[in-house]
Amino acid sequence: MIMHTPPGILSSFITLLVTIGPVETAVVFAGLTSGIHRSDRISLAARSVMIAASVLLLFALAGGIVLSLLHISLPAFRVAGGVLLFLQALTLTFSSPGLSSISEGERHEAEQPRDIAVFPLAFPLIAGPGSLSAAVLVMGRTNNLVEAGGVLGMIIVCALLTWLAMLAADRLVRLLGSTGADVVSRISGVLLAGLAIQFIFDGLAAAPFLAR
Repeated sequence: MIMHTPPGILSSFITLLVTIGPVETAVVFAGLTSGIHRSDRISLAARSVMIAASVLLLFALAGGIVLSLLHISLPAFRVAGGVLLFLQALTLTFSSPGLSSISEGERHEAEQPRDIAVFPLAFPLIAGPGSLSAAVLVMGRTNNLVEAGGVLGMIIVCALLTWLAMLAADRLVRLLGSTGADVVSRISGVLLAGLAIQFIFDGLAAAPFLAR
């Protein structure tokens, strides 16, 4: 029988932090809002983070119920989510900095003169497929209400870090430069790849045909 140990709080936090990507979000945010007044940028940052955090919390709380209604087992979702996170890790590792969560078409559409708080800032930049899957996965690996509350708290902390990074976007871009942003993106990709494989291992370990 294959045994596995539940992940620590640090592993869950890193998974959420890397998939949400505060630094990556700040880099893209700086480019999309370069011609917008600072007060409007502050408003956009706050609204987009609040929208994304609300959806991430909803997915964390109700994701298990949705899986049950669709007759999808948690081990199956762990494997599927791990694969999805691994694909995002490949994108983070091998793509240009700041562009792993938003396509060129989405970027061009976002540059049109309109409200961009919902699209593409909240979706798919902050609450993208990877971070939404991660929220469900880390919540599914909790064993009690205290651990579940910790996951919800980590989502809120990651959202706050993203908001702070967006407020400091210009300074962050100047500090990191293109090379620094590239390094952060690739290191994040490597970390996420390892965490994604761990999700796949955990899902396979809990699969009925292997657990017997």
